[in-house]
Amino acid sequence: MNVPHVLTAESLRLPGVGHGFFTRIGGVSRGVHASLNGGVGSRDSHEAVAENRSLAAVALGVAPERLAVPYQIHSADAVAISEPWTPSGRPRCDGLATATAGLALGVTGADCGMILFAERRARVVGAAHAGWKGALTGVVEATVAAMERLGARRGDVVAALGPCIGRASYEVGPEFVAAFAAAGEDTARYFTPSRNAGHSMFDLNAYIAERAARAGIGGFEDLALDTYADERRFFSYRRTTHRQEPDYGRLMSAIVLN
Repeated sequence: MNVPHVLTAESLRLPGVGHGFFTRIGGVSRGVHASLNGGVGSRDSHEAVAENRSLAAVALGVAPERLAVPYQIHSADAVAISEPWTPSGRPRCDGLATATAGLALGVTGADCGMILFAERRARVVGAAHAGWKGALTGVVEATVAAMERLGARRGDVVAALGPCIGRASYEVGPEFVAAFAAAGEDTARYFTPSRNAGHSMFDLNAYIAERAARAGIGGFEDLALDTYADERRFFSYRRTTHRQEPDYGRLMSAIVLN
């Protein structure tokens, strides 16, 4: 029997809220996708990915068709939803919010930040996929705004950042730093020189935390788990690239109002 291995955040262990940052352990996929691969965009079999998503949904206490995962495009777009969609009707966005009980919001990633949000008083939850591009262009703030449209108060929102690539593993070139400088960011705060001339190490965790603070939410928790460094538990796009492997799996994170 396959049982997904799931991590939780202390800040999201709230009455009436279920959540999970799923590791790669406990699914049915094989090879480079072993084993709980939730990525429909991977080269894994569609049947295996569907089964893995079903296992995650059941672990959250919802029917598989009640787990909503968008078509992620590394954007700052977020939408509020009240019902699931068909596989062909997935919105192209990177943030979701809902006030509908029993409708789980999910995002996938393999180094990018996956953030889960909850506002207990108004009973609104959210989920966001935040790679560097989405974080830089405002997906965190957009997700909080989508929650506000459903009645949440941003000062009462708490959020948790799941496993993502850590600063020690995230080397970038000068053009990457330039993109942040052009956006007016304090690059010295998020980038430190690497051993390779002209390159830097980027602290995605710290940058996402800063964007959460700018959004004015009431609390933020970082699980501080590096996807690149922990192969046993996590998929990593960058690790796969460095090894020149043919493909990689995607981790899942989800939240639901009970």
